[in-house]
Amino acid sequence: MSKLSKDTAALLSEGTVKMIIGYEQGTERPRPAFCHTPEDCERLIFNDQCSNNLAVYLTKKEIIGEDKVGVVGNYYVVKTVIQLNLENQINLQNLVLMTVDGDDIITFGSIDEMQQYVDTHEPVPNEKVLAAIEKIDKMSRSERWEYWKSELSKCVRCYACRAACPLCYCNRCVTEVNCPQWIEPWASPLSNMEWQINRIMHMSGRCVGCGECAAACPLELPIGILTKKMGMDIKNTFGGWKDGSVLSTYNVNDKENFIK
Repeated sequence: MSKLSKDTAALLSEGTVKMIIGYEQGTERPRPAFCHTPEDCERLIFNDQCSNNLAVYLTKKEIIGEDKVGVVGNYYVVKTVIQLNLENQINLQNLVLMTVDGDDIITFGSIDEMQQYVDTHEPVPNEKVLAAIEKIDKMSRSERWEYWKSELSKCVRCYACRAACPLCYCNRCVTEVNCPQWIEPWASPLSNMEWQINRIMHMSGRCVGCGECAAACPLELPIGILTKKMGMDIKNTFGGWKDGSVLSTYNVNDKENFIK
């Protein structure tokens, strides 16, 4: 039994937590694992292919209930927990958050420890994503409009991107509001564009960059690039944003040079 399995099994056997959420080997790659007994923890693994953002389950009471749970997550899980705590969406008293760093298993005791880890373990940027953004940046405004209109018109509005995002936790999404009807519920070029613009606006200043939205898209649409670009623009315009949602924050000293 690995050290990860032993440590997590101990948390269950001692009654510290009621469930451990981690990763296990799937058919082709690692997938989320839910351990309820110490024996279940023997399935747990952790490697560079463990990419799912397990924090998506932390706002789903139908899965975790009100009991204390343990989570063995990657960098993006830790970063998401910090954001969810900032937005008052989780109770840290009911969470034991862990990660694996080489041969060490790190158990975080506070938000400050999580932040220190995030500040010192940022992953290497995805070169393919950066290259795609650079290519789009070189387009004229009309070319960019045609590019996004063409790509997003393919969307079938399955909302897999919304389901996979750990920060899309609203009980009722704007796409489901019909009094008034903000966004048409069916797939069409205009409504698809409205949906994606709404999505990235709500992610502005909040997105942790895990890429789960893009990974979940069955059509492999470049929605992750759209989200990443928005995050880069927010950082370039407002600096290192750590105050929550840009959409819900106002400062009279904010730059307005983006208004054209």
